[in-house]
Amino acid sequence: MIHVQQLDKSFGAVHAVRNLSFDVPAGELFCFLGPNGAGKTTTIKMLTGLLRPDRGVIRIGGHDIAADPVAAKTIMGYIPDMPFLYEKLTPVEFLKFIADLYNLRDPATPRRIQESLLSFGLGEARSALIGDLSHGMRQRLLYIATFLHNPRVVFIDEPLIGLDPHSIRMIKDLLRQKVRGGMTILLTTHILALAEEIGDRIGIISNGTLIALGRMDELRRQAGVEGKLEDVFLKLTSEDTGTPTQGGARPMLSIPN
Repeated sequence: MIHVQQLDKSFGAVHAVRNLSFDVPAGELFCFLGPNGAGKTTTIKMLTGLLRPDRGVIRIGGHDIAADPVAAKTIMGYIPDMPFLYEKLTPVEFLKFIADLYNLRDPATPRRIQESLLSFGLGEARSALIGDLSHGMRQRLLYIATFLHNPRVVFIDEPLIGLDPHSIRMIKDLLRQKVRGGMTILLTTHILALAEEIGDRIGIISNGTLIALGRMDELRRQAGVEGKLEDVFLKLTSEDTGTPTQGGARPMLSIPN
């Protein structure tokens, strides 16, 4: 469903992504991990068509994102790490706007919007201005908007930033449900426990290069570490950067308590 081949991207002297290749099949939740500045967000922006790679091929659902970007973007959804919302619209107005963007003319669409707002706990806020909503409510609205057109592929950059425990559980359950229904999800996160809990496979990027890819058991074998993803991640990224894992400073990561 997601095909990436020999992807390269530089910004001046900074080589952000180097010869990146991987595939994500339909119905898989793929977690894309790496230290800060490793190239995760740059990669997602290329996969969604927001950045043009210097070299390489990207296919989403068989559509080349460079040759046929509209067809590729029609079947995808994207939640960035710093999303933009129209704060002077209400949730209902915003979702109707999204429906118009995707040409959702089904008479059932208004009903689906109302049902989604209720299921995400936004029923009472449907007529409030988005600018007056809490961070968690705005994040829930983003998920409703992203899934409104039933995308086949969804990219999420840091899915749980600033969410309360109730919202976190809701989002995790939602992602599992969507994947069971055949959706392909690629997400980045610094919360390693989340990736270990919900990821079918995990890719680890460091200095723009993919250094590990596989299920948890495969990553443990590659790292030579028996333990949690945190231990595997620190071992692999420390080896790649030359940072010691014992007796010295570790890479700066956002690890949950």
